[in-house]
Amino acid sequence: MNKSLLILGASSDIARAIARKFASEGWDLLLAGRDTESLSKDAADLKLRYKVNVEALRFDAVDFDSHQKFWDGIDPKPLAIACVFGYLGDQKISERDWTEAKRAIDTNFTGAVSILNIAANYYESQKSGAIIGISSVAGDRGRMSNYIYGSAKAGFTAYLSGLRSRLSKSRVHVLTVKPGFVATKMTENLKLPGLLTAQPDKVADDIFRAYRTGRPVVYTRWFWRWIMLLIIHIPERMFLKLKL
Repeated sequence: MNKSLLILGASSDIARAIARKFASEGWDLLLAGRDTESLSKDAADLKLRYKVNVEALRFDAVDFDSHQKFWDGIDPKPLAIACVFGYLGDQKISERDWTEAKRAIDTNFTGAVSILNIAANYYESQKSGAIIGISSVAGDRGRMSNYIYGSAKAGFTAYLSGLRSRLSKSRVHVLTVKPGFVATKMTENLKLPGLLTAQPDKVADDIFRAYRTGRPVVYTRWFWRWIMLLIIHIPERMFLKLKL
């Protein structure tokens, strides 16, 4: 496998930051998503800026039946795959509209499992490779303000943990990434605390460092590990009063 990274959901702000970081380190890139016109422009810019090979591919996270054909069409296969796609959704709408809830679940969990199962089988057979999954601190404990999104991310975190255990004997690195608040288009309508909010480039730096050192889980930024440790251990009766 050549030194290349497949980025699924490559049009998000975090994905673009990951692309810049890996390209700056000499990695070739496959940018996959639904908006191939936009991704083709990104590919041209990255090629020019970093002198690496970059290709744009069409990929739909929730078109599950297309995932095997998508993977089979990639030749040569990438050394690593980063699953970055996600959908924050609207909690209030999700509580009353199954279509909105299902979109969050399918995008953040089912679609990821569908494509990563396929990639995992390949990497296991090769006894090499890496899978980077972007989960969220929202999956560490359910909160009333975003428990549909959070529960999907919790499922994804558990999936990655089990996948890591399965693939460890095959020398396949599975990295779980848990970002906290990140300043992106997805969160631009939210009031985020400045001191706790990371920029996408910082998240990408943390991800690359964790990949390079072989870490299993990384919180980004680092202090979210301790924030979530505190939140996880708040007694349930007290937690209910916080109305988070």
